[in-house]
Amino acid sequence: GAEEPGMEAEAQQLPLGCGGGAGSPAAGRSPEGEERREPLQASVSNGGDAESGRELVELKVIWNKNKYDVKFCLDSTGAELKQKIHSLTGLPPAMQKVMFKGLLPEEKTLREIKVTNGAKIMVVGSTINDVLAVNTPKEAAQQEVKAEENKKEPLCRQKQHRKVLDKGKPDDVMPSVKGVQERLPTVPLSGMYNKSGGKVRLTFKLEQDQLWIGTKERTEKLPMGSIKNVVSEPIEGHEDYHMMAFQLGPTEASYYWVYWVPTQYVDAIKDTVLGKWQYF
Repeated sequence: GAEEPGMEAEAQQLPLGCGGGAGSPAAGRSPEGEERREPLQASVSNGGDAESGRELVELKVIWNKNKYDVKFCLDSTGAELKQKIHSLTGLPPAMQKVMFKGLLPEEKTLREIKVTNGAKIMVVGSTINDVLAVNTPKEAAQQEVKAEENKKEPLCRQKQHRKVLDKGKPDDVMPSVKGVQERLPTVPLSGMYNKSGGKVRLTFKLEQDQLWIGTKERTEKLPMGSIKNVVSEPIEGHEDYHMMAFQLGPTEASYYWVYWVPTQYVDAIKDTVLGKWQYF
């Protein structure tokens, strides 16, 4: 009839939520009197997110050569993942380009787009401070180049360009839409000439922050940051197409010229190369 010493104290030390009520001497004991404790339910949290009880997936977020290991709810949307990336990197969601097997849809959940454990999430974009620091010199240089060009005769009349333009449009030139600005297509821009009159195509690898310039002989993979400026001018008599140059070095000799670029893509090309992601 005597109570076992320490029994009451032992009952008070049982954790809340394990077995019976916290104040009951019989809490956590089997009918045979042997002590039995239910396993604690682990609450997994990532940086303060309330993810307890929901299925998580482990991601590797890669941005600006930095890697972040993140646990995130599988039923959260792409827009919510952007908010998480903002908390990690300081990169505003509006300036993020998030890639997983293409552009990550904001309205769909990670489960719907079949994100699995260990998936790599590529993020492209710059913080506002980075954009101001990097693009201001580029914009100033671009204005100086334009001012200098205004003093010269139109580019398309210069002898070095006439020998290419006089060949006429390539047979497989892409259709143009005058007076319209469009996003870059998902396929490479093709059907253009380079300065030597050879066929050239432009592929914008946004997830790698690279521009690929491809010819029959080879493909040059250029980091976007290595392109100092972009120059373009409508082709006289064919104003729905432009000639365009990518400045790869300090002098005009370093310009890579491309002819017969459809006018609707000109602004998108410039904004992409110069890092202005708000158009996409």
